[in-house]
Amino acid sequence: MFEDLSLKLETALKKIRGQGKLTEKNISETLREIRRILLDADVNYKVAKEFIENVTKKALGQEVISSITPGQLITKIIYDELVLLLGGSHNEITLNASGVTVVLVVGLQGSGKTTFSAKLARRFLSYSRKPLLVAADVYRPAAIEQLKLLGEQVKVPVFSMETKDARKIAASSIEYAKENGLNTVIIDTAGRLHVDEELMSEVSDIKDLVNPEEILFVVDSMTGQDAVNSAKAFNDKVNFNGIVLTKLDGDSRGGCALSIRAVVGKPIKFISNGEKLDMVDVFYPDRLASRILGKGDVISLVEKAQEHFDSFEAEKLEEKLRKNKFDFDDFLGQIKIIKKMGSLSSLIAMIPGLNNLKNVNADDKMLGKVEAIINSMTREERKSPKVLNGSRRKRIAKGSGTSIQDVNRLVKQFTEMQRMMGKLNQKGYMNSILNNKNIKYN
Repeated sequence: MFEDLSLKLETALKKIRGQGKLTEKNISETLREIRRILLDADVNYKVAKEFIENVTKKALGQEVISSITPGQLITKIIYDELVLLLGGSHNEITLNASGVTVVLVVGLQGSGKTTFSAKLARRFLSYSRKPLLVAADVYRPAAIEQLKLLGEQVKVPVFSMETKDARKIAASSIEYAKENGLNTVIIDTAGRLHVDEELMSEVSDIKDLVNPEEILFVVDSMTGQDAVNSAKAFNDKVNFNGIVLTKLDGDSRGGCALSIRAVVGKPIKFISNGEKLDMVDVFYPDRLASRILGKGDVISLVEKAQEHFDSFEAEKLEEKLRKNKFDFDDFLGQIKIIKKMGSLSSLIAMIPGLNNLKNVNADDKMLGKVEAIINSMTREERKSPKVLNGSRRKRIAKGSGTSIQDVNRLVKQFTEMQRMMGKLNQKGYMNSILNNKNIKYN
């Protein structure tokens, strides 16, 4: 998501970077182009208009000091306005410290409510909470079975009843949680293909019955302005606390994410980047604004790495790097960690500059191919690629379902990486890198 928007904004800002100073003319020309880009991305018309007006007011009359360029200044102003547009600061979910916390999950059918409910339950486990998932979607076929399956995967109990009365299920789940020492109830409610009075009445009644600390509206970010309209309808009826953007890893223009907070007036609290049950993150406006402007999101990338890296294994890897003994087994281990962190495209989007490179291969199948090749090697071959002669490579290609060219390419890249590490070790740079010291190149 946002790749197309980022590229277009980057192109528009290039036009002003070569200017010696900011003038009313070059500001107007640049912002006219940016306004068109925002509208093409399906940003709400009023939101786009107000955004451009705010940027214009701040840009006009600004003095460009010698240390920055006009392009840098206008980019900074746009970044600041994007952060404000997206909410200013992140909002944590409200938890009841002493009693049962109730979270009501609402939204249209197909928005990803059920999957998000399981993701949220998994996240609560990391907070040392004791969650309970509640199957209150009694209309969608297999919705209850889906939630039970997801509950098994995240190791969280699921409450359901043999009744079509969602109100009774929701109310009974609170008593069940209290009786069983569970302190966080997540109620997955029913959705419809469109907003209707029956849906709204049911959600409103459940709200009155369970008195939730949090009501989260889950929205499919790929539905554009329709998502904003449904958010307004739900907010008018149940006055939800926060928004959850799902399917941010899909082919979306970004208009929903940029419009919904400004139109509805409620903060975005979580974003979901994929189907895996660990792919949900607290929403940070400044981080998303940075990604939209092609500056990446290194903080989130580091946080994801910290979640999946084992400190003992990291120390072992560091020692191998120092001694230049990094082999294919170590390489395979790192690939498995990367796959746990999310899709390649989502990780690349966090690296400054890479999300705007069209020739970056972000196909997750590529990692699977590399894994297959390494798994087809013997222990000796993994330790020392020097033994990989023609017949061995042919056997590996056949065993991994790849081509000899694929095997040759991987071995060549790995050998080059080892050679580079050897040079860094010889010059003492590797110790400097691992010790986080300043490096001076001659």
